[in-house]
Amino acid sequence: MAEKKTGKTVTVEQIASPIRRPADQRATLVGLGLNKVGRRRTLVDTPEVRGMIGKVHHLVRVVEETA
Repeated sequence: MAEKKTGKTVTVEQIASPIRRPADQRATLVGLGLNKVGRRRTLVDTPEVRGMIGKVHHLVRVVEETA
């Protein structure tokens, strides 16, 4: 299944460990493609992704890219 190229992306970086966090927060990080501190992923900016970021906002940060 091909994704639409909308041009809107968001880059997220993991800044904290999921150790001693609930399993659903750990699973959310894996869903975002993060599993180690310092990893970055560029994702399509959708309401679903924004909701996932909101759920683990204390473990990640949105990176402002300067193009």
